[in-house]
Amino acid sequence: MPGPEHDDLALLIDAAHSAGEIARHYFRRDPQVWDKGVDDPVTEADLAIDTMLRETLLAARPNYGWLSEETEDSTARLSSEYVFICDPIDGTRAFIEGGKSFAHSLAVARGGQVTAAAIYLPVREKLYAAALGHGAELNGMPVSVRPAVALDQSEVLTTKPNMDPRHWPHGTPPVKRAYRPSLAYRMSLVGEGRFDAMMTFRPTWEWDIAAGALIIAEAGGAVSDGTGKALRFNNATPQVDGLIAGATDVHRDLVRLRGSA
Repeated sequence: MPGPEHDDLALLIDAAHSAGEIARHYFRRDPQVWDKGVDDPVTEADLAIDTMLRETLLAARPNYGWLSEETEDSTARLSSEYVFICDPIDGTRAFIEGGKSFAHSLAVARGGQVTAAAIYLPVREKLYAAALGHGAELNGMPVSVRPAVALDQSEVLTTKPNMDPRHWPHGTPPVKRAYRPSLAYRMSLVGEGRFDAMMTFRPTWEWDIAAGALIIAEAGGAVSDGTGKALRFNNATPQVDGLIAGATDVHRDLVRLRGSA
C-alpha cells in the first residue's frame, strides 16, 4: 500500500508544475533582479515561486517544517519530524541569461533523510521524481545510474576548480569533465544515467541537493558529502561539506582519491 512518501511526492509534483508556470511567465521577459551578495542574484520569479510554494505546501502539511533558499530561516524547523527543503529556482543565473537548464528543486525530509523529491525543468519539460524505496523516474519512466565503468572512462559533471590537485591527495582522477548549470540538474542527469558522477567541494546548501540526493540514490547510485561521509538533512546550519554523487563504483573511486582532503 502506498505510504506517506507517495502522498508527499504527488504534492511536490503538483507544486513543481505550478512553479514552472510562474517561471515561464517571467522567462526571457527581463525580470527584476536584486543582488543578495557577491555573485548571488535573486529575481522576482524566485520570490514569487517561493511564496507560492510556501503557502501551497504548508497549507497541505501544516505540521511540516520549512527550509527554502528564499525564505528567512527559522529554528522552528529543527523540532519538526518532517520538513520541506526547497529551492524555488536552482540556476538563477542561467534563468536570468535565458538559459533552459534552471530547475525547481523540492524535497521532503523525515528525521534527516529525504523521503520524496521532485526536480522540474519547465523549459526542457523534464520532471524527475523519487520516493524513498520506490525508485526514480523521469517523466513517469524509470531511470537508473550508468553501469559500472572504469574511472578513466567516466564522465563527471563538475567545475574546473574542483579538479585542482589540492583536492586530491591520492591523485587527480582521470575523468572526462563536463558542466551544466544548476546542481539539481547535474544530479538529475547522473540519476538519469547521462553522466557517471557529479561533485562539488564548496560548502553546499541543502536546498540545492536534497531532491537530487534521493533521485540518485533511488536510481541505484551513491551519494555522500565531499569527503565520503553520509548526508543528513535539516541541519541547524543547512549546509553540507561538498558533495560526491554517482554510480557506486565511480563514487567509491572518487572518494578513495579524495582521501583526507
